[in-house]
Amino acid sequence: MPKGVLSNADLEKLVDTSDEWIVQRTGIRERRVVAPGENTSDISVVAARQALERAGVDPADLDLVIEATVSPDHLLPATACKVAEILGAKKAGAFDLSAACSGFMYGLTVGAQFVRSGMYRNVLVIGAESLSRMVNYEDRNSCIIFGDGAGAAVIRPLEDCGGKHELLDFHLGADGTGYEFIWRPSGGVADPLSAEVLEKKGHFMIVRGREVYRFAVAMMTELVQKAIEPYGMAQLGFIVPHQVNERIIDAALERLEIPRSKCIVNIDRYGNTSAASVPVALAEAAEAGSLEPGKIVILVAFGAGLAWSYATVRW
Repeated sequence: MPKGVLSNADLEKLVDTSDEWIVQRTGIRERRVVAPGENTSDISVVAARQALERAGVDPADLDLVIEATVSPDHLLPATACKVAEILGAKKAGAFDLSAACSGFMYGLTVGAQFVRSGMYRNVLVIGAESLSRMVNYEDRNSCIIFGDGAGAAVIRPLEDCGGKHELLDFHLGADGTGYEFIWRPSGGVADPLSAEVLEKKGHFMIVRGREVYRFAVAMMTELVQKAIEPYGMAQLGFIVPHQVNERIIDAALERLEIPRSKCIVNIDRYGNTSAASVPVALAEAAEAGSLEPGKIVILVAFGAGLAWSYATVRW
């Protein structure tokens, strides 16, 4: 995570809001932000090196680098190419993947197929965002939500991992009817950057909160139900959800009749970091020793697109 901290008290100085208002509606107390001159590639490299070290994989042995992000260093070329070069992954292919909050999950699924097919042996998947550069700090409905961060994982054949952390199942989905629920209307080819766009702040993110809330609660509930069905609640170790909003997570857990103690939540410290939120939460849970070997861990994400996903892992 970047070292910079943007607290609710800091936001009170920028926009008409308060710590109480933010905490009550989102559960967020602070978020991390990249420093001036620090970019998505920089925090990606830090997370990637940690993952590679823990996996015991030399960057030179990577076959593929997938960077899941909606906040790349540049629109062209892929940030993954820059990250691979810095890491020293000389023989690896590299590309960016844009699925917003579901980005890491989509990247995990894509990378796993390369490994399962036998084409590649070592795939690095990174979820990283510098969303602080994309929010309008005059819009209190969106600027309070998002933070910056990066998380990464190495995907290898099961035998290379000692039979641990097996990806059992996954699901991807999308519904474009909600395309404008969370979006950045200008800056792409449909409405290129111009003086008028900048003046109207059309290059910043817009969030339709009520619609997102309804979608997210229903989708998290449905995805967790589907993920756990083949294994049963007795096998559930933890749910690691996209850190979208504490109220959304709690509402879904209530519908599922699953205690909060079975869910990894760190949104109070980091906010919504989009593609980074699931790998960061998973890494923290692993570091804390919270994940019980042999139990099922459900990774679940949903957001802009509207795109959603889950993956079931036997830890």
